[in-house]
Amino acid sequence: MVPINPYDKLDEAEQERVVARRKTRRRFTIIAVSSIVLVAVVVATLVGVSETKNKRSGADDDSSVSSSIKAMCNLTLYPDSCYSSMAPLMKSNYFQPQDFFKLSVQVAIDELAKASTNFTENVSKKLNITDNSTLSAIEICEELFSLALDHLNNSISIKNSNLLEAFNDLKTWLSSAGTYQQTCMDELENASNELKAFTNDTFKNSNEYTSNSLAIVSSLESIAAMGSIGRRHLMNLHDAPEWLSFGDRRLLQTKSSSIKPDAVVSKDGSGQYKTIKAALKAVPDKSNKRFVIYVKKGVYYENVRVEKTKWNVMMFGDGDKATIVSGNLNVIDGIPTFKSATFAVMGQGFMARDMGFRNNAGPVKHQAVALMSTADFSIFYRCTMDAFQDTLYVHSNRQFYSQCNIYGTVDFIFGNSVVVIQNCNILPKKPMPGQQNTITAQGKFDPNQNTGISIQNCNITPAASLAGVSSYLGRPWKNCSTTVYIGNSIGSFIDPKGWLPWVGTTAPSTIFYAEFQNSGPGAVTKNRVNWKGLKLNLNAGEVKKFTVGQFIHGDKWIPATGVGYKSGL
Repeated sequence: MVPINPYDKLDEAEQERVVARRKTRRRFTIIAVSSIVLVAVVVATLVGVSETKNKRSGADDDSSVSSSIKAMCNLTLYPDSCYSSMAPLMKSNYFQPQDFFKLSVQVAIDELAKASTNFTENVSKKLNITDNSTLSAIEICEELFSLALDHLNNSISIKNSNLLEAFNDLKTWLSSAGTYQQTCMDELENASNELKAFTNDTFKNSNEYTSNSLAIVSSLESIAAMGSIGRRHLMNLHDAPEWLSFGDRRLLQTKSSSIKPDAVVSKDGSGQYKTIKAALKAVPDKSNKRFVIYVKKGVYYENVRVEKTKWNVMMFGDGDKATIVSGNLNVIDGIPTFKSATFAVMGQGFMARDMGFRNNAGPVKHQAVALMSTADFSIFYRCTMDAFQDTLYVHSNRQFYSQCNIYGTVDFIFGNSVVVIQNCNILPKKPMPGQQNTITAQGKFDPNQNTGISIQNCNITPAASLAGVSSYLGRPWKNCSTTVYIGNSIGSFIDPKGWLPWVGTTAPSTIFYAEFQNSGPGAVTKNRVNWKGLKLNLNAGEVKKFTVGQFIHGDKWIPATGVGYKSGL
């Protein structure tokens, strides 16, 4: 994770300057308060346009179209850019909200494609960059923009007839598209002011257009809930997604000896491959058939990437202490956070079982990721993630972790995915002298994103003596940071204040943090920080939306894998 500066003690003056720049994400409160009213205005306006489409002409038609566009754009964080980009394209005096949404996504695609080309062709020409760390960050940005375009294209490929069934998909993909772009900005945080200004200027419109599409689809979901654009036909909650066949069921629960792998990796040469990287090259691109890789016991010193074209890979080992993938890439040695992961997963539908992922760079190397996932529908079961700072990067998309061990120190579960961590052991370690432990650093920056970290039914206890170390449940990486602790057992090592500000003495009012029915001495809330965004008295109905069934819609895709989980509270 590349926040404002490395994760040792914070330079508050620098942090305040960055926070001030980020306040351009404006009007969160206004949007929240007025959204219902604006939805009603949209409905009324569109109905009015529909009824008068054959009765008006000329200036009256233009006025009706303009009013409809403004009504839709007023639901976004950036109404001016929404209107200026959409108005020239909306020629008809009658349009469906679904058509408006899809056109907004096309606008975002066109702008991001143009900006990406401009960035790639001109950043090296206009700026004299020789720093290897910055050059690596630029390379990462190019990859991130490609991922963002993939998710925008997924969003526009939904047929109108299926749009009402796909709100969760659309919000996830658009949230991820925005996160990829934001991650580029984060990775360039320590670059020159000239490069940061060039990047911000180049991608300003694409960031806003992506946010606008997300706001519009969120509004459409609200309208659909009101019954204003047709009946919402929800999928059966136990339907498996298309990428998971019946033959995949129970794979994660089946005994290793009973699974017939497509590829075997072994350091001693008894398998087809000696490295995990080599086995992954054998995975067909974008296949809907599950490809199973068995990694025999041993420590594999390699940095592994499951590329975005490698779909539906299942990887299993001989146990999280027997089959270990180990690396040591880190920020101090010039590797950006996004690229430091020992094991990085991009391909959708990834599953891992009985493996360990380790970054042994050590605490003095600061950000050093053990496992990063940006793969939609990814599952990690009976795995261990072990590092210090930034251990587990739950970057984006929908993720589920069950019966895992997660070790770390500073912000060691971080990112902006839609993730539930359930029935796991969360084990803070001893940090560097002068550092404080923070378990989470969630990165939601747009109030319309459906992202957050939900930690449920976990055991949170120190991995070693933390005498003299202050430890916290988390801190807000971004202005809409969302983190919920539900039904966990929390040890006494947690500071009574519970949460740590990112900068200063408080947190933005736009965060959403909650604690619900936790137990143990660290769960006592009477001395918690007095933040507007910290919710300590929610009822079960309010908390339930952060459970597996509702938050990651896990009832639709987890049962097919055979992983045991709890759907609700």
